[in-house]
Amino acid sequence: MRRPLAAIALTLLCALPLGPVQAQDHGGPEVAAIKEAVFNGPGLPVMGNPQGDTVLVEFSDYNCGFCRKSAPEVAALLQSDSGVRLVVHEIPIFGAGSRYAAEAALAAQAQGKYPEFHRALMAMRGKAEEASVLRVAREVGLDVARLQRDMQAPEITQRIERSLELADEIGLVGTPSFIAGERAIFGYLAKDDLAELVAEARGAR
Repeated sequence: MRRPLAAIALTLLCALPLGPVQAQDHGGPEVAAIKEAVFNGPGLPVMGNPQGDTVLVEFSDYNCGFCRKSAPEVAALLQSDSGVRLVVHEIPIFGAGSRYAAEAALAAQAQGKYPEFHRALMAMRGKAEEASVLRVAREVGLDVARLQRDMQAPEITQRIERSLELADEIGLVGTPSFIAGERAIFGYLAKDDLAELVAEARGAR
């Protein structure tokens, strides 16, 4: 459902330009910090074009049915629009299996395989849990022993907790949630809808 931004904080956040944050502008340092964390937080996975002219943010969970349904649509958008920088927030809200999958996905960054692993987890059959996540990890060529070690890194937990906090702070109601420009949309989106969201954000700059 297309709607105005979910909360006052996000409305102010998205009123800021998608460039370097100026803490003294448009709502002060608190809003600027939220904006920076949503669009450009440290260590967040990036897909598409890292230097893209328009940022699309997705909050997702590997056990979310509509996230899985949206995944090929997001992939099609990235393939058709080389100007999109997709930033992913892992917010595991569907239990321990989701948490394990999110930790593994973020840990896969150390092996340079986050995009492949992310797509494979979204395309898998059945529930994401330890056994299935590790099976998919092997299938995409990850060093599973290293992955399991990297999952224990404190920054993995910190990154997930910060994304969960942000989802609460800006009033997101569930997964998937997409943010670009001045819009936040909750739920499944087809490629054309995503393209419209990106075009709106691009045209508003």
